[in-house]
Amino acid sequence: MEAERLIEAGRRALADSADVPAVMAEAWQAQVLARAMGGHLARCGPAEVRTEAGELSDTGAPGGPVSEHPVVIAGGVRASQLTAVTDVAGALAALAHYLGEVGIALVGVACGTDEEGLYWQCIEAIDAADESVDRVHGMLRRLAEHERERDPGGERDGPYGVIRGPADPVGGRP
Repeated sequence: MEAERLIEAGRRALADSADVPAVMAEAWQAQVLARAMGGHLARCGPAEVRTEAGELSDTGAPGGPVSEHPVVIAGGVRASQLTAVTDVAGALAALAHYLGEVGIALVGVACGTDEEGLYWQCIEAIDAADESVDRVHGMLRRLAEHERERDPGGERDGPYGVIRGPADPVGGRP
């Protein structure tokens, strides 16, 4: 399945999470998806992001084997369905947004619990999500830099074709 579809499925599942275990499971799913996308881009992505993508694939690695996580027993790892990252920049931007939503949900869980173990679990998951977002933003910067290097004249496609340089003032007057 294409990365952006998986991200959207994760966002919907996170929004539908009605209790703490569901939020924690969705946070875990998001981190595993980030790692899977990192691994995919490290192998098949543009050369300018491969190093940072490899680092993303190692970020926030779960402590135990994936097959022992309760999410796997309950219904599987969504990230295992990843087959393609068609629009690299679009998928990375969507992933950063998704991980931000996960972080917000985890803050809500951490603030609402009296259980110290759960609190620290949330803090660790928030840190992993933040680190992943930093890696994703780094890849987006590299993609943008590469695009600027390819097109130093600043030409870009607009709704009416290629735009070169500054726009003419209205009526052609300076």
